[in-house]
Amino acid sequence: MNIRRKLKAHAEPHTGPLNDILFILLLFFLITSTLANPNLVKVNNPKGSKDSRAKQDIIVSIDKENKFFIGSTSVQSFMIDSLIKEQIIKAKQKVDTPSVVINADTTAYYGEVFRIMRIAKQNGAKVSALVK
Repeated sequence: MNIRRKLKAHAEPHTGPLNDILFILLLFFLITSTLANPNLVKVNNPKGSKDSRAKQDIIVSIDKENKFFIGSTSVQSFMIDSLIKEQIIKAKQKVDTPSVVINADTTAYYGEVFRIMRIAKQNGAKVSALVK
């Protein structure tokens, strides 16, 4: 008779480091989830490839004494409307929508700036104003 008990070894995994790993993973996912903004909409923003100075078809300048210039030519204020229209018509032969750039002094009368902008828009040109 064999009365001795057989010693059976129970195989148990060592779970001590498992708590540490789970805690570190929990912190990692909490931190990364707060950094991700779910309300963010991703869009492709346009990138400029050309210089904006290349698109300046007509340049109108107004100095501090409210004198008008188209390019570098001095123009009387009562003639500016018809001359801008002529310049836009000439530029439309080369480009579909010409651009009019207005360089105005900070002391210039802004009613004149808006008048030039309105004339250019009525004749189908793009307008940009630079105030120095």
